[in-house]
Amino acid sequence: MRPQVENFRTALPASPAESMRLVHRSDVSQPAAAALRVIERLTHGGPRPSGDVEDVRRRYEESRRPLLAPLEDIDSLFQASPRTGEGPTVRVIRPKGSAGQIVPAIVYLHGGGWTVGTFEIYEPLCRQLANATGSVVIYVRYRLAPEHPFPAAFEDTRKALAWVHANHRWLGVDPTRIGIAGDSSGGNLAASVSLAERNDRSPYRPRFQILLYPCLDMRACMPSHKTFAEGYLLTADLYRWYRQNYVGSYPKHQHWRLSPLYAHELADLPPAVVLYAGFDPLRDEAAAYVRRLRDAAVPVEALHFPDMIHGFMTMGGAIPTASVAVRRVSEALARLLRD
Repeated sequence: MRPQVENFRTALPASPAESMRLVHRSDVSQPAAAALRVIERLTHGGPRPSGDVEDVRRRYEESRRPLLAPLEDIDSLFQASPRTGEGPTVRVIRPKGSAGQIVPAIVYLHGGGWTVGTFEIYEPLCRQLANATGSVVIYVRYRLAPEHPFPAAFEDTRKALAWVHANHRWLGVDPTRIGIAGDSSGGNLAASVSLAERNDRSPYRPRFQILLYPCLDMRACMPSHKTFAEGYLLTADLYRWYRQNYVGSYPKHQHWRLSPLYAHELADLPPAVVLYAGFDPLRDEAAAYVRRLRDAAVPVEALHFPDMIHGFMTMGGAIPTASVAVRRVSEALARLLRD
């Protein structure tokens, strides 16, 4: 059943299955062998819904750490703590060989259901993105739920983006080439903030957006949520728990700040790279967002990995396709910016 959407100028396709027929290969019957080994390893050791949030965070860290890719060499890495009110703490990664150069910047929002996730888990991926794209990557340590529900992370993201623009000379980045990126819940923040900056005609509008298996529909009602509800790490129960942590008491799950897929209009958004995996509950909403962006004449590069699972890009030590995905994201971004 397709979502019931009000006030859509460009409606979702009448049939999600029909709209995705050309991008979802039917000959892939199960995840890649490396992904299956990760599923087996994390099924019992990974995070699960709990009243003890700190225990969930501990399980997440301990289970993900052995899967990380090696750290790539970079030019420099440092932490910045903006003054109170200017934004959250960030980590700044300069790509290898960029000393003394003015380069693009990527403001990066980590995944983890708005509840878990640390720089230590994301450092390998952030280093890879910096080197592959030749950009300074600014990792944002936004406030986590449930201690800080919506709109805390959303507001932190906007503050971080504004801070990067205000400090672009000190950071050595080109203010005309500052983009935003995120995976999973971080992809949700990247997409929603791109909408907010456009709506406000802000001087901090991202030049591009990179959405890696993003959460775009808080209702979680598309077919892939049912198809992959169990057995693929991001279970229906765990994802429901994550969403409730972030949404809190806010009643409007379809508001575009929570569910970018339901935005009234997507025209004039930044060019987008949207990556999604074949065995991921979030697959269908990512594909639907690609379709809506294209209908709104927004340049899009869609990267579909049919035999991958949710979260695979931070598992480069166990899933070789992760490094392939980083390279393809970089190539796609280069095409978008060139065109």
